Amino acid sequence: GHEEETLRVRFNDIAGVKVSIQKQPQANTVDVVNRIRARLDWLKTNQLIDADVQVNKVADQSVYVRDSLRNAAWAVVAGSVLAMLVVWLFLGSWRYTLIIGTAIPVSIFVSFILMQLAGLSLNVMTLGGLALGVGMLVDSTIVMLENIARHRQLDDSSPQRAGQLAAAEVNSPIVASTTTNLVAVLPFLFIGGLVGLLFRELILTITAAIAASMIIALTLVPSLAVRARLSSSRGLAERAMALMAKSYAALLRKLLAWRWLIIFLALAGSILAGWMLSQEKSGFLPDMDNGQVYIHLKADAGISLQGMDGKVRVVEEIIQQQPAVQGVFTTSGGWIFGRTQRQIANMASIRVQLTPRSQRDISSAQWARHFSKAVAARDVPGLKVFARASRIRGISAGKSDEGVSLKIQGPDLDQLVMLADRVKNRLKAQPSLRNLQHNMEDVRQEYVIDIDRARAADLGLDLTNISRQIRVAMSGIDAGGLSSGDRIWPIRVMLPQNELNSPEALKSLLIFGETEQRPAIRLGDVAVIRLEPAPVEILRENQRRTAELSASISPGYTLSQATAAIRDALSGMDLPAGYHFYLGDAAKELEQGRSNSLMLLGLALFLVFVVLAVQYESLLNPLVILLSAPVSLIGVLIGLKLTGTPVTMPVWLGMIMLAGIVVNNAIVLVETIQQLYEKGADLTNAVVQAVELRMRPIMMTTLTTVAGMLPLAAGLGEGAEMLQPLAITIVSGLSFALLVSLVLVPILYYQMHLRQPATSSSENKKAPSEKN
Repeated sequence: GHEEETLRVRFNDIAGVKVSIQKQPQANTVDVVNRIRARLDWLKTNQLIDADVQVNKVADQSVYVRDSLRNAAWAVVAGSVLAMLVVWLFLGSWRYTLIIGTAIPVSIFVSFILMQLAGLSLNVMTLGGLALGVGMLVDSTIVMLENIARHRQLDDSSPQRAGQLAAAEVNSPIVASTTTNLVAVLPFLFIGGLVGLLFRELILTITAAIAASMIIALTLVPSLAVRARLSSSRGLAERAMALMAKSYAALLRKLLAWRWLIIFLALAGSILAGWMLSQEKSGFLPDMDNGQVYIHLKADAGISLQGMDGKVRVVEEIIQQQPAVQGVFTTSGGWIFGRTQRQIANMASIRVQLTPRSQRDISSAQWARHFSKAVAARDVPGLKVFARASRIRGISAGKSDEGVSLKIQGPDLDQLVMLADRVKNRLKAQPSLRNLQHNMEDVRQEYVIDIDRARAADLGLDLTNISRQIRVAMSGIDAGGLSSGDRIWPIRVMLPQNELNSPEALKSLLIFGETEQRPAIRLGDVAVIRLEPAPVEILRENQRRTAELSASISPGYTLSQATAAIRDALSGMDLPAGYHFYLGDAAKELEQGRSNSLMLLGLALFLVFVVLAVQYESLLNPLVILLSAPVSLIGVLIGLKLTGTPVTMPVWLGMIMLAGIVVNNAIVLVETIQQLYEKGADLTNAVVQAVELRMRPIMMTTLTTVAGMLPLAAGLGEGAEMLQPLAITIVSGLSFALLVSLVLVPILYYQMHLRQPATSSSENKKAPSEKN
């Protein structure tokens, strides 16, 4: 007879065979898929694949990668155009705008060189890093260009001389701001785990972009700016900006009288924002939509493959009734994942490929929820169905990446089953959890054969001989192969399975002695045979038996809320000696990522302070600059609230980057105040005049960075979900930091220098740009 059928595979209701192809870790996904397609075309052309054989894609990660790359490239271009538009609106000169337009591609080209030296390739993360860095690419360029333009407007008799004076004024703050940007993000490279693996290339790309922008700002931009022709008249935007600066300078004089109130409000707002952020919904990674939904089906133990397949076909009918379905790949009697295959008659898996995101109105997660409701309404008897949207392969946070898992360890299997059932019953009341199950629930009937050793010995039999004959009878033995043309058919000798389908049938199995003198005896004469339920799988971690409970997170809840609910539900539960439970991979990654991010945020602020202290050779001015960073948390909180964005790891990365970015404007402003103060201006006039002089470049650098990140913050297209929270964090924090730079920084400088004796302020007056 033929080999027993244990799995049934079909694609769009047509029976087939699945072939899984996995690329090498360093291989390019798109390139591998292109080569596979080319090889399939060659096989068809050379008639090595029969004409009646259909080859269909079940899953193709290159589609998502291509779309993500395309959208990231679009974000780079759109961000560059928006940044140039901001420059044109403020400077009113197409010549200066053209300089910015030249600096951006040249900076990107230099970034590519630095990326090549670092061994980085073009992928979703590196292009995302460039898209995030587009606005930052022109920060240094704008500071340099705006200062040269201002000096030339004051006196253009010698453009070269004006350019040298302007460059000397801003060289130091450009280097300082670039250095603070770098030291804020570089510590992230030393973090391990999944977070470090995910964002390493992103951080390296941003680092390369920042370094490239400084090189271009200090070299190419001055040489181009002094050669550009000046307009004979001031444009409308320039006159409006000058009027705005004068008006705000007058307002700032009045605000200085209310400085204590403003400082108190800033301090209270920062503390409140930090506390509210700690209470916000949080998770490990943002939900991503690659258009795939996994459906896991489980029936009662003991069902046949034929019976299970009948239930699966009912579910397939429900799937076809749902919108946006492109393909359905079904495995009945177990599951196939890559090179891993499991045959369990009462289980099945279905992979649903949805149409591209741009062609459907709902996300994969929403589709999975709608499908689950449709299955519940159909009420397929004896069948449990679990549906979840797929994460991008390779960046999941563990086995229960769609939810949360809890593991119980202990020595006794029966005790683990009882504990798992108790924990499950406790967690059922939690609204944040659904689809609760544990691995010990899946049981199958196993034969337990207790051999009477003394009776067997009397009959000349031993355990090894009896065990071998039972194994051959039930599982068979290989007996070579049968050649037929260019194929070899394997031969396996075994008893028909229908003859061994009960304990009574197994008792009749004849056992032969090792010598012909011994007559064959029935297995039932030397053994007691019974059926007992046993778990389908027994997990072990660190050599200890483990029961694992898993649950999906209900809509509207986050991983942190689900984790807190589990802890609350189990807080009063007593465990026997030798047993303990702990949260699974996703929750551990979340907690580890959060603690690491807090440490890195503190380290980033410390390193920024050290760089500024070395630059200024004092502690007072760096303290003024650094105090502007925590206040930007108010903007972050507002941005996350308005967009409904939970606090995930990209948000933490955004806050760490923000620590280095928000101080840029403060550095430029404090540097200018210091220079005016040195030239003899009193403290009030130095503060007010500096704000009036630097208001335009501060607004330009802020708005160009925000404009450059807007395409990513909008989250349009495939693959935007990972970087959108990061962009929202920086855009919202930096937008609020504009207010901080123009209001809080000059007030802090004024207050900290107000009572400082003039004779003792020389070290603080010494500007870095004037060091010998």
